[in-house]
Amino acid sequence: MKIAIASDHAGFEFKNQIKDWLESNGYSVQDFGTYSNQPVDYPDFIHPCAAAVSRGDYERGIVLGGSGNGEAITANRHGGVRCALCWSVESAELARRHNNANMVSIGQRMMQLKTALAIVETWLTIPFEGGRHERRIMLIDQSQD
Repeated sequence: MKIAIASDHAGFEFKNQIKDWLESNGYSVQDFGTYSNQPVDYPDFIHPCAAAVSRGDYERGIVLGGSGNGEAITANRHGGVRCALCWSVESAELARRHNNANMVSIGQRMMQLKTALAIVETWLTIPFEGGRHERRIMLIDQSQD
């Protein structure tokens, strides 16, 4: 599976450790930055990552920041992206089962690395249930402009 990953400075440490975990588990990863813990504006890195998922260049995407809120909001501006802000294994499981989330946002300041890695692993391995949720996903993906 091809995965896009990006962060701002506040998510940089987790991004690198998650990237290492992904690669050691056989995933193909493209890092969209940032590449240090020097302050940056997260949209500069999240937009290209989410755009790559939106285009279908990558099957999934992971974005990280301090809380993960701004990163999720930015990613969700892209058509076809369903980025879930996850704070627990349970939230990641439901994001996949019910929302078919193709991106996940994680806040480095909100949890320990162990939790972040468990979220990523759960989100990557749990299937979408489909069924009654499929109609809702179609409604989400319809433009409301």
